[in-house]
Amino acid sequence: MFRISQFMHELARAEATGSYPLPARRGGPPGPVVIWNLIRRCNLTCKHCYAFSADHDYPGELSTEQVFGVMDDLKSFQVPALILSGGEPLLRPDIFEIAERAKAMKFYVGLSTNGTLIDEALAERIHGTGFDYVGISLDGIGATHDKFRRLQGAFDRSLGAVRHLQKLGTKVGLRFTMTELNAHDLPPLLQLMQDEGVDKFYFSHLNYAGRGNIHRGQDARHLATRRALDLLYDTAWADAQAGGRHEYVTGNNDADGVYLLQWVQQHLPRWHDAVQERLVAWGGNSSGVNVANIDNLGDVHPDTMWWHYGLGNVKARPFSAIWQDTSDPLMAGLKIHPRPVTGRCACCRHLAICNGNTRVRAQQVTGDAWAEDPGCYLTDEEIGVAGGGPRVTTTAFSARRRVIGLVPADSE
Repeated sequence: MFRISQFMHELARAEATGSYPLPARRGGPPGPVVIWNLIRRCNLTCKHCYAFSADHDYPGELSTEQVFGVMDDLKSFQVPALILSGGEPLLRPDIFEIAERAKAMKFYVGLSTNGTLIDEALAERIHGTGFDYVGISLDGIGATHDKFRRLQGAFDRSLGAVRHLQKLGTKVGLRFTMTELNAHDLPPLLQLMQDEGVDKFYFSHLNYAGRGNIHRGQDARHLATRRALDLLYDTAWADAQAGGRHEYVTGNNDADGVYLLQWVQQHLPRWHDAVQERLVAWGGNSSGVNVANIDNLGDVHPDTMWWHYGLGNVKARPFSAIWQDTSDPLMAGLKIHPRPVTGRCACCRHLAICNGNTRVRAQQVTGDAWAEDPGCYLTDEEIGVAGGGPRVTTTAFSARRRVIGLVPADSE
């Protein structure tokens, strides 16, 4: 996750005080943030669902007792936050029992929901449980959202959920995944956020997983992505200058950090070097390191977009053991910094910022998790490979790939 507002508030303070804060030392929380798909069942069949969810039960899901056992391991492993997701997590009968225990264990607890089931009474129960944050997905305004969610009236029901929770004082965020079919609704959604007093806006680039993989031909083209980021950065900057409390974040494309650096060079050039240092300390993509996923069956993945690649199952082996095991070549590569990427990613002068971006897109398109990310919207000139640049793995990266067993020693 790229926290735009954090950088914008730092820039606003720098403009006011004449100094930019020193970069934080690289590194994340002691354990990874765990996005936990507790249930696969969902009342919707959204076009870009990475879980291929449908409205029926799925066999083999973790029992309440098994969930509690995993939570004990996660706590001892110093996992700081649990994001309870699905499917639609509110369809799980024990969701509040799980959330209440997680809160009692001092986890930060988020809820990721489509919002269509949240009426006034359910909102009160969510608020009473003490969720730290509730993210509600909106794919556009009115009919646009309904078409993506394949349910007429879904927009009104989800917006109603936002209002019920806002009224109670629960922190709420809107989550928007942009494609060519809904990019036009980004400006009105940002306006809706402000009109409704919503705390947070999460902009997700389409990742190639699940139904998102099937629909990747409808992914927003790079120019539209750049325009969307321009709008987000300008909006977040205006909010920071006004002392606003809104949060703007993006996900699934770590080139956003490099694009912010270019925004700073254009608008606030004296802070370019300080922001660059800050971005290098941020470190880019952290799938397999600071972000983890457990699916409904207990399989562990590097993040939610890697459902086709399992690392082990918590029914058979503790999460803590699975997560630290680098005998798996994908996990070994993900935990290296910088990662053993190839193509234009290997040659990119900003690799220390984005860390090779989102590996699952490369894997889905080319079959190679270390190939250049096809979702990078930066030009060759912007990343320092003008004229096309080399498209082969450098010697250093070749050696690193061999050491961790990604390729045979004689294959490159």
